Amino acid sequence: MSRRSEKRRRNRRKQTLAPVLLMGGGALIVLGVLAALWLPSRAEKTTASTGARTANSVVPVEVPARQAPDLNLQDLDGNPVSLADYRGQVVLLNNWATWCPPCKAEMPDLEAYHEAHKDEGFTVIAVNAGDRPSEVAAFVQSYRLTFPVWPDPNTETLRAFGIQGLPTSYLIDRNGMVRATWTGAITQDVLEEYITPYIKEKN
Repeated sequence: MSRRSEKRRRNRRKQTLAPVLLMGGGALIVLGVLAALWLPSRAEKTTASTGARTANSVVPVEVPARQAPDLNLQDLDGNPVSLADYRGQVVLLNNWATWCPPCKAEMPDLEAYHEAHKDEGFTVIAVNAGDRPSEVAAFVQSYRLTFPVWPDPNTETLRAFGIQGLPTSYLIDRNGMVRATWTGAITQDVLEEYITPYIKEKN
């Protein structure tokens, strides 16, 4: 075979292999991207399954202590209730609505934390923003909530606290002072980390 024929054969071989190499390289890049996406996702699931707090957990913003606005509403039975009646207790005032997905997501954690600490001078008070009392009552029954739930059909609480989004929660100490606030769903481990010290403080 002449040198010219051999050269043409080698060129044809390179042209044939080039698309295959490009496809192979592209497949490796795609696999690398998928692996990069999958690994953090699996790590987050593994962390969540062990109960450890992830980077996406909502942590509170500590605020200069200020007197909590008084609230005068009615409970689900139509009885008058007031935030002032809970002076001497540590209160997590949770503002929520039945249509709010993160509000629904945090309810089991709020219930579990309330049950764990209700005998230590702590309570969750969940104030519903704008739903009909009948809708609130159905929600309470569905989620089997045992802490106080107050309907606020006129959203008075939102205006009193200047709340812009839901869910929003406030930590109120035994002296009726607001100490911290959360915007977004809270997990039980975060509640244990940030609220329990206030419960133990004067208990």
